[in-house]
Amino acid sequence: MKKPLVILTGPTAVGKTEFSINLAKAIGGEIVSADSMQVYRGMDIGSAKIKPQEMCGVTHHLIDVLDPDEEFHVVRFQKMARQAMEEVYARKKIPILVGGTGFYIQAVLYDVDFAADGGDGAYREELRRQGQVKGAEYLHEKLALVDPEYAAQVHANNQKKVIRALEFFHSTGQKLSEHNVEQAGKDSPYNFAYFVLNDERARVYGRIDRRVEQMVEEGLVAEVRGLKEKGYTRELVSMQGLGYKEILDYLDGRTSLSEAVEIIKRDTRHFAKRQITWFKRERDTCWLDKDKFGHDEARMLEAALDVLRERGIVGIKRIGTKREEDDGI
Repeated sequence: MKKPLVILTGPTAVGKTEFSINLAKAIGGEIVSADSMQVYRGMDIGSAKIKPQEMCGVTHHLIDVLDPDEEFHVVRFQKMARQAMEEVYARKKIPILVGGTGFYIQAVLYDVDFAADGGDGAYREELRRQGQVKGAEYLHEKLALVDPEYAAQVHANNQKKVIRALEFFHSTGQKLSEHNVEQAGKDSPYNFAYFVLNDERARVYGRIDRRVEQMVEEGLVAEVRGLKEKGYTRELVSMQGLGYKEILDYLDGRTSLSEAVEIIKRDTRHFAKRQITWFKRERDTCWLDKDKFGHDEARMLEAALDVLRERGIVGIKRIGTKREEDDGI
């Protein structure tokens, strides 16, 4: 019998945090973060990390578990997520994988096999040096020559993914785009529901702009300055995250603060657009379009619960007019 798994994703700033809490409380779930930035300690404001008081008693996993200079990639995430999920199952709870990093979600949902990619540390370091000397566009163009499909999916500034794809091709002789298609075609080992929370583009973009402004008001500049003073440099993968590299440019005198803020807004909007494109390609998804529910969180939650009942992920007991959810494990 397949174990249950609930996934909640969607573009940045769409409202996943609030909805995930309501969903977890409704089904007796625990949240496993599928966010590539919230894993880092001390990177709170720029990653829009959930605050302890916002968790409402719901247990969260993979938040604040690594320092910014520790290596974090999809293979490590997959291992850590599996371990967290086993802990959740042991407590007779349902894991809810929440976040906007589509490749991380795919890696867990379809148990993607990364064994073929042994990696080549020396080649990886050489690529990093090339990126520092010749720039991000150089590496992206290099990737486009060997794997144009994957290059079209990833922005040149996302050097982590560009380098990983080049390293994969170097180590295996296979395009990462082809490997991803093969792995995504596998059956999932879980009885799952894959929810994509979405909204009208203008609303998402408006929320992004307001969120960035709020981050600055809450002390994003001080947060990045503090990280810099601790010795965390722009070469780190963590410091390449949206909101961090732009503020570093401001602190280093390369841009004004207003320019940095506008760049963060622009690039975050572009990121949200790429996220939606990714999720539209995924199979077996259930889209929760907020505008179609009149932005009524209760109606969306009930629709999600109906899907979970239909798939046997949660059971239902009716006592008179009362309804009680159980975890179905």
